Amino acid sequence: MLGTLGPEVRTIRRFVLTILLGGIGLAAGLIALAPQAKAVAGAGRAKSGNARLRELPQRSIVRARDGTILAVLHDEENRSEVSLKKVPEHTVRAVLDVEDARFYNHGGVDLRSTLRALVTNVSAGGVLEGGSTITQQLVKNNLLTPNREMGRKVKEAVLSWRLEDQMSKRQILEDYLNTVYFGNGAHGIQAAAETYFNKNAEDLTVADSAMLAGLIRNPVGYDPIAFPALGRVRRDQAVDRMVAEGDLTPKAAAAIKATALPTKASSPLPAPNDHFVEAVKQRLLQDRRLGETQQERYNAVFQGGLDIYTTLDPRLHELAKEKVDAILPDSDGRFTAAVATVEPSTGAVRALVGGRDFNTSEVNLALGREGGGTGRQPGSSFKTFVLVAALEDGFGPDDVVDGTSPCTITIPGHKPWQPENYEGEGGGVMSITDATAHSVNCAYGRIAAEVGLERVADVAKRMGITSPLEPLVPSMSLGSKEVSPLEMASAYSTLAADGIHHKPYFVEKILNRYGKVVFTERDRGERAISAQNARVAIDVLRAVVQRGTGVRAALAGRDVFGKTGTSENHGDAWFVGGTPQLVSAVWMGDPRRQTPMLNVGGIRVAGGTYPARIWGAFMGAALQNQPALRFPAPDPKLIPHGKSVLGADINASTTVPTGGTTTLLPPVTQPPLTVPSIPTVTFPPGFPYNGVQPGRGQPPPPNDGRPPGWPADWNWPDGSTRSR
Repeated sequence: MLGTLGPEVRTIRRFVLTILLGGIGLAAGLIALAPQAKAVAGAGRAKSGNARLRELPQRSIVRARDGTILAVLHDEENRSEVSLKKVPEHTVRAVLDVEDARFYNHGGVDLRSTLRALVTNVSAGGVLEGGSTITQQLVKNNLLTPNREMGRKVKEAVLSWRLEDQMSKRQILEDYLNTVYFGNGAHGIQAAAETYFNKNAEDLTVADSAMLAGLIRNPVGYDPIAFPALGRVRRDQAVDRMVAEGDLTPKAAAAIKATALPTKASSPLPAPNDHFVEAVKQRLLQDRRLGETQQERYNAVFQGGLDIYTTLDPRLHELAKEKVDAILPDSDGRFTAAVATVEPSTGAVRALVGGRDFNTSEVNLALGREGGGTGRQPGSSFKTFVLVAALEDGFGPDDVVDGTSPCTITIPGHKPWQPENYEGEGGGVMSITDATAHSVNCAYGRIAAEVGLERVADVAKRMGITSPLEPLVPSMSLGSKEVSPLEMASAYSTLAADGIHHKPYFVEKILNRYGKVVFTERDRGERAISAQNARVAIDVLRAVVQRGTGVRAALAGRDVFGKTGTSENHGDAWFVGGTPQLVSAVWMGDPRRQTPMLNVGGIRVAGGTYPARIWGAFMGAALQNQPALRFPAPDPKLIPHGKSVLGADINASTTVPTGGTTTLLPPVTQPPLTVPSIPTVTFPPGFPYNGVQPGRGQPPPPNDGRPPGWPADWNWPDGSTRSR
């Protein structure tokens, strides 16, 4: 007979049967589980014994030193918890009208709403309305597993009643709004406001709120971006519910229904696609202060809701990128530059340019091995460590050294070494200061042989070089071992900090999701070299900028020291230097190591060309409006003199005896020393030095690293740059 019944009768029978079975099942389940209710509901208690639910994954924020947001870090759940006070009342009303209109009238489970939803859904032949209260939804999303096991609904009801006893309605509502999923990766009302409307939750309009409230039941199926028509229908249904509950007038509802829906997901927050942010992230994942295990640290960084304040100065960071882009010549992407800037008094990393755009290459060239790539040969910029080793060995800046090239240098335990001066220059006998200013390889090779490679390596490590230098080889003294720009900036910062080394760091402090300090960085530094030797070394390195290979890095009116560096075959070019406030390292080269820089922008690239220009332009802009500080002077009474490093191939006309290391009279008694390899040149019109050799007059007032009237592409008469 059932087969002859009409569709209306069958619907009625199905409806009645569903209600009876559902009611009987619910009642039976509640009776059966009543003795266990207390134990089951105890799962809802927080760790501290209060009524709060378990902590949900929350994104972390990476900030610059001034609080500017640099990036957000999260895994699957993009969530940022907000207080209910920051959610507009009309947003709250929209959610309640759509999801649980009797929220303030039930104790966690609303049988009336459950039966009403059942009637509505049976009549419609599908799910149009849910019977779960907001409290039940919160329990389901926060306390229960997604497994559809028998009795799950009963557990949900029991826990909901218990939760209502433990928490206020406002607490439940706040947790619910921060828990619920709105689609497109947005968990919680704040992330939803950002994703769909590019705004904060506190700025949501009534129309925004109606659309979001409509998404809760089925955030994928009603997605207005993927399914505009369905999204509009659902939004309008939410508006109708608000009218029915008396929270909207028909006129206001009509206006909202006429508004457009979002067509794409967005966010006002930057993604973590930056070399500096990536460096911060990788360091935190290795920081045991955030957890003993890798998983604990991952959870803290990507789910812990941390507020991470970094050392980055946004103005300096943008200036560094700007100057690299402005000065680096077009090379069809073959060559790039990296910049690392450190505050010498603290070790704080203030700017970091890792090379090309992060989306093009995630390898951070400013960090070398730590950045996912390899280090780079520093060339003659490594000579600074040989210089400091010589000062520690009792040499003074005016002591003389043989720079004759070619040269054969013998170091015990190593094969005879035959370095040459840059561009085949002849060299000669000169002071250590002149050998530094003009970057004479044979002079520095002989100094390294005299003081010992072990001492040079020890000085480099004490000052901040962390890349492996072993096995020690003679060419290390001229920069054959690979290091990173950050290491070089850190090591030169030791000089600027009067011999105190501060390890470079990226994070100033971290707050947890409740605003409590997790840790702050407080590095008091460690004495690496004596203050006297640091000051003497700066005196010597000033000559590089004032009259040597690094004149393009000079800054008018500022105390600057530095050193150029060019690796063999022009594969890498550097300028590393500093002022009392900041120290920067600039590297330029081919990230793939495939192309030597023999003709870039019409010149052979050396440290004194583009790297020095980038350094000068960036540092000049970075220090604008900052006081022109000076480094402290060394004690002249403590400056040694009277030693020399001489080779067996000394020109007899110098009156200096040959045969290796020789103790001389004080330098004032010696005949004047010259550097014959640097020719007298004719300068461009307007050049104010009357034809004297570079370095034989006052330091040139710079204009982007060049004296006034000196064209950007000006070279020496023989066509070379004479830069190292």
